[in-house]
Amino acid sequence: MTDSIIQTTGLTKSFKKTLAVDALDLAIGSGELFGLVGPDGAGKTTTLRLLAGLLSLSEGEATVAGYDLRKESESIKKHIGYMAQQFSLYAELSVLENLQFFAEIYDVPKEKMAERTEKLLQFARLTEFKDRRAAHLSGGMQKKLALACTLIHEPRILLLDEPTTGVDPISRREFWDILTNLHLNGTTIIVSTPYMDEADRCSRVGLIYTGKLVICDSPRQIKAALPGEMVEFLTDEWQKVKTLVAKLPGVLEAQTYGEALHLLVDDGNKRLKQITKALTKSGIKFRGARVAPVRMEEAFISLIQRLEDDES
Repeated sequence: MTDSIIQTTGLTKSFKKTLAVDALDLAIGSGELFGLVGPDGAGKTTTLRLLAGLLSLSEGEATVAGYDLRKESESIKKHIGYMAQQFSLYAELSVLENLQFFAEIYDVPKEKMAERTEKLLQFARLTEFKDRRAAHLSGGMQKKLALACTLIHEPRILLLDEPTTGVDPISRREFWDILTNLHLNGTTIIVSTPYMDEADRCSRVGLIYTGKLVICDSPRQIKAALPGEMVEFLTDEWQKVKTLVAKLPGVLEAQTYGEALHLLVDDGNKRLKQITKALTKSGIKFRGARVAPVRMEEAFISLIQRLEDDES
């Protein structure tokens, strides 16, 4: 990895009796696209707010862009762009006026304001909407405008808290196209996301669970760490299938996705034949039986299920 632009050691944050972030050790390289995933309440937002210098550390140490989070949190802010889940755009201002407002907030030199504003309008594909009020933009356009406002002071580091939640799939894809371009141009991006297909696009991903970092690796390595292979059955009777396969040898875990039942097994081809035979014998109808590639969603659900089983 390149030199770490973000380094935390034992990063901890408590709110009264609640331990929101628990001794987090992170090293994020300069120019990396790093994903933070985990269930609601896991500590993702608190972690990003700590890194943005918006919360004080309870314990531990951290540096961001070479600055000590404990002593120099104000100095950090000019080097980062932080986009909260509910970014505060000004609804009555136009797209252009919002960009100009945030340029002033971030002390962008006046001689550079026009050039940067025009560049960001083109980058976010908002040029033709520059005179439209923010309140009248679609959800996807509002997210892109929020990102443009976050980028107006050309930060080295972007901290994005679930930036695409609640927008349509096409807008999500466009937003990630913009992030990918930023990443390729050397911006360090830390993004929390509930979408596993987005996590799959990151250089590395950290899974946070009850404030702890459970695993941190590339998407490929995380999927490869799953103990077994995945077989998929499409069936209207998935509950019956789930009950039946639970008794069969080699079936490690079952996950449901609508009509699809994904089974983690010790040997894909061997167990596929055995399960198919058992379902046919029991008169259970199914279709689309196959050995399927493991996805990030399955890997993380499996990890969380194992953690919850260990705790119980």
